[in-house]
Amino acid sequence: MTREVNPQDTARATAYELWMKAPNPMVTFFKTLDVTNLRRISKRRRMKFNMLLCFCIGKAAASVKEFYLLPVGDKLVQYDRLAVNTIVKNRLGEVSSCDILFSEDLDSFNREYLKYTAQVAESCADRDLSDECMVIGTSAVIDTELDGAVGINSGIFNNPFLIWGRYRKKLFHCTLPVSFQFHHTQMDGAHAGRFLENLQKEINDLR
Repeated sequence: MTREVNPQDTARATAYELWMKAPNPMVTFFKTLDVTNLRRISKRRRMKFNMLLCFCIGKAAASVKEFYLLPVGDKLVQYDRLAVNTIVKNRLGEVSSCDILFSEDLDSFNREYLKYTAQVAESCADRDLSDECMVIGTSAVIDTELDGAVGINSGIFNNPFLIWGRYRKKLFHCTLPVSFQFHHTQMDGAHAGRFLENLQKEINDLR
């Protein structure tokens, strides 16, 4: 369910006034994650690393209430569900976009991920849940290692977005630099920082 809300009735009223018409309201944070546990679980449970990271992103975001409020056009929209987007290489060798409804249950999320990414890869048609969910964008550039990436400010796509490359293997650990872009109307730096701390915790605690 989605509904337009009056910014003055929310905790983001001041941010709305300050940032909705700013020339560049997007902020990007960089953080290096320890993904050793994800790699271990991926191998042990034969689950895709990217799926596991998308699941942890959804779980980390679910506990930060600012993720459920998003500027859309000149409006502020309240959502009651989250989805995580992933970019899929389709059968034509191009890329398509696939939104996966977030579920707190890993096995359920995994089934949805496998089902819909395969469907999108075959059909070459995007799966878009933005009318019903607040979608967290992701892009995994696995062809190379990245130190960081900054997204574009289109003025249309205001959703939070994470980008990463290949993880880096060390002696006993694996690390992954990620970038996190967000609209300042949606959240402040403290909220984004809490989300990134939550993300590392969810990665560490996953079993």
